[in-house]
Amino acid sequence: MAGHKGQVVGYVRVSAADQNEARQLEALGTVDRLFREKVSGKNTSDRAKLQEMLIYVRDGDTVRVKSPDRLARSTTDLLALVGQLKAKGVALEFIDNPALNTDTPQGEFMLTVLAAIAQLERKTIRERQAEGIAIAKRNGVYDRIPKLAPEQIQLARGRIAQGVPKAKVARDLGVSRQTLYAALTGSGKYAQVSS
Repeated sequence: MAGHKGQVVGYVRVSAADQNEARQLEALGTVDRLFREKVSGKNTSDRAKLQEMLIYVRDGDTVRVKSPDRLARSTTDLLALVGQLKAKGVALEFIDNPALNTDTPQGEFMLTVLAAIAQLERKTIRERQAEGIAIAKRNGVYDRIPKLAPEQIQLARGRIAQGVPKAKVARDLGVSRQTLYAALTGSGKYAQVSS
């Protein structure tokens, strides 16, 4: 088809909490094809219409949405969708946030900034987790001292060798079977006991 201008594809998502679809439809105006989502699942993959729309769009099309939160649930989610659409040669237009439109230099810049912020957020979260673990370890919360002393482990081995069931040995020692197995195999918390 010569000079294929591309279609304007609308996407609306109504969550269970907010059933105001009319306002979104009004904002979108006239579109060539409309995808309506009624789900409020947490993952992008739960949104069947979104997946359908991503398959439907072609090079030269424009996806029109009222606002980024209708399309994505997080910055990371938004950036992934932008990337997916861009790879297909599809532009993204936000009625309420034209500054994020992907076919403008400003939009490209804004999305680059968002990507940097999302990356910083992930890094900060990872650092905070690592700090939290370090503090917990220092306070002896995270990595509790093994419940069985080396002598108790020796004793348990001896009893098991005599044919006493592991469940009974664990019960007599006042620990779970998992703890006993970990102690016997030198795994988990018991991996460094011998050092």
